[in-house]
Amino acid sequence: MTGAIDRVSGTIRERVPPLTAIPLPRAVDRRLLHQRWPVRELASPPPGSGLAPVLGDAGAPLIGHSLESMRFGLEFALHRYETYGPVSWMGAFGQRIAVLAGPEATQIALVNKDKAFSQEGWKFFIERFFHRGLMLLDFEEHLLHRRIMQEAFTRERLSGYARQFAPVLRQGIADWGARPKPRLYWALKRLTLDVATRVFMDMPSGRNAEQINRAFVDSVRAATALVRFPVPGGRWAAGLNGRRLLERYFAENLPAKRRAPGDDLFSALCLATGDDGERFGDEDVINHMIFLMMAAHDTTTITSTAAAYHLAKHPEWQERAREESLALGDEAPDLAALDGLHTLDLVIKESLRLTAPVPSLPRKAVKDVDVLGHYIPAGTLVSVSPTANHFSPRHWTQPRRFDPERFAEGRREDKSHRYAWMPFGGGAHKCIGLHFGTYEVKAVLHEMLRAYRWSVPRDYRMRWDYVSLPVPVDGLPVRLAPLRRGSRIVHKQ
Repeated sequence: MTGAIDRVSGTIRERVPPLTAIPLPRAVDRRLLHQRWPVRELASPPPGSGLAPVLGDAGAPLIGHSLESMRFGLEFALHRYETYGPVSWMGAFGQRIAVLAGPEATQIALVNKDKAFSQEGWKFFIERFFHRGLMLLDFEEHLLHRRIMQEAFTRERLSGYARQFAPVLRQGIADWGARPKPRLYWALKRLTLDVATRVFMDMPSGRNAEQINRAFVDSVRAATALVRFPVPGGRWAAGLNGRRLLERYFAENLPAKRRAPGDDLFSALCLATGDDGERFGDEDVINHMIFLMMAAHDTTTITSTAAAYHLAKHPEWQERAREESLALGDEAPDLAALDGLHTLDLVIKESLRLTAPVPSLPRKAVKDVDVLGHYIPAGTLVSVSPTANHFSPRHWTQPRRFDPERFAEGRREDKSHRYAWMPFGGGAHKCIGLHFGTYEVKAVLHEMLRAYRWSVPRDYRMRWDYVSLPVPVDGLPVRLAPLRRGSRIVHKQ
């Protein structure tokens, strides 16, 4: 009975948008986005400091700007940047949040040379669900854990992971042939979960994997719950239940990994050793696995979806990328082969620019700090936003246009500023799995290009829902056409 309910709720979730994404008349949307609120100072600067106050507004009572940020995402972030500049504040989730946008402001927070910004900002949102994941650790403790974890992401380890995910991707994408009009986001999400469970945990797909996926989804969505209390049936309660399920699963399977490690990431974390012989304890392994599983399959799904959408909208780029993929032949590509897919490099980087998988990087000011001449007091929750950086007309030519060539040698617009392009964050907390994620996305798109041509209607525009991480409101429905070479259908090989 429970399984049937889960399947029905899953189908509803895939086809029915959340309340924040329900279509409204354009005039209503414009009014919501541009509604004016009283402008106030975040805090008065110390006398004689010469610093300016941070200006902003609280938004609606209690909820602040929570709903607008979820509904409008990119447009909301750019509107705030145009209204207040690179340093502002807003009310959201019952908090006053300082927002740092644009390359110069984000560089101050992410380089963090004075150690004024802590990862405590993440704890407000996800501590209950991703306790002591790498991204939540600070300073020396973070560096120690990162050095140990780096052993799980060496080139040799990445090569092994690629050998494992290649057949999973090829078979999974071949199976799409039975459904020529899939909602691509959800198909990719199931596929990347299969990769995560196989490569990270050496766990076959099936009912257990579906339960694990549901637990991760519930844990991620709980982070932006407006009611942050375990009300039965609410997102917060679902997230807590998901966390307990994940803890139980990893705790039950950890002893076997310690005794007989394999080639998966779970085993790698059990074996990883720092420069001075430091090892992760059982609790550390469990916490890091829960966080890495979430980070790996969610961000990979978002990036693969964005890239696939742009390839559907721009078939000339799809054909250019396909030519390189077909030239590799039928062998599963290793890292060197994936490195040679230069067109996909450009497409993926441009897709990451247009849709950052993690649109906000929370921090907390642990002491008074000056950001571009503005005073942010200790204890302030801070949001670092890649969005304004990625759409800055000072750093990008026609920033709203899909133009992968901007990353090609001779242009390299991403070099206009160190933090003009920052989909993986920056500084000491730059994503440790960025190379793994990029290889997986390239491998996903490579297999899609070998097997199908895919398209969307000419007038179709994908809209993202920002309730947690970006998700296409409609799941991205596409039309798949099997790619034929000679008399063979590639996806049946």
